[in-house]
Amino acid sequence: MPVSDGKTIIKKYANRRLYNTGTSSYVTLEDLADMVKQGEDFAVHDAKTGSDITHTVLTQIIFEQEAKSGQGILPVSFLRELIGYYGDQMQAMLPGFLDHAMKAFSEQQAHMRDEMDKALYDNPLRREFYRNEETRRPATASSYRPTEAAEEPLHTGELDDLRHQLRVLQDRIDNL
Repeated sequence: MPVSDGKTIIKKYANRRLYNTGTSSYVTLEDLADMVKQGEDFAVHDAKTGSDITHTVLTQIIFEQEAKSGQGILPVSFLRELIGYYGDQMQAMLPGFLDHAMKAFSEQQAHMRDEMDKALYDNPLRREFYRNEETRRPATASSYRPTEAAEEPLHTGELDDLRHQLRVLQDRIDNL
């Protein structure tokens, strides 16, 4: 599999076709977008000159995604601000800032997903639900209950704590 520094090499030909040297097959921009979403690292090289054109191709993918969805994720005000930085003295600082901001956003999203999973799937109320369901169902239906389910009923303090956690999560979601 041809790679460069751990990256799969994609060659772009003059006819605008993209060739994945790792899989020895032609790919589309949509395929490259899927590779990005799956965390696959690649670089795009011009087949004739060998120059790295990854930035241009990734920008093209963003353009196509924005056009395809009908509801772009980049607000017009953001795009105007971004264009305004070209040629500005702050232009050199912007890529690092945007990279840092995107990483922080991704970390926050991962944290929120973890908190939502805890609230929805690993909480006393859910364990109590499955414990109650087990008492109502025949013995063969015990597979509905998670193995780590609590055997004790919920206490008022636990319910209040769970309600508070749900309010905090809802506030976070509302602020997005």
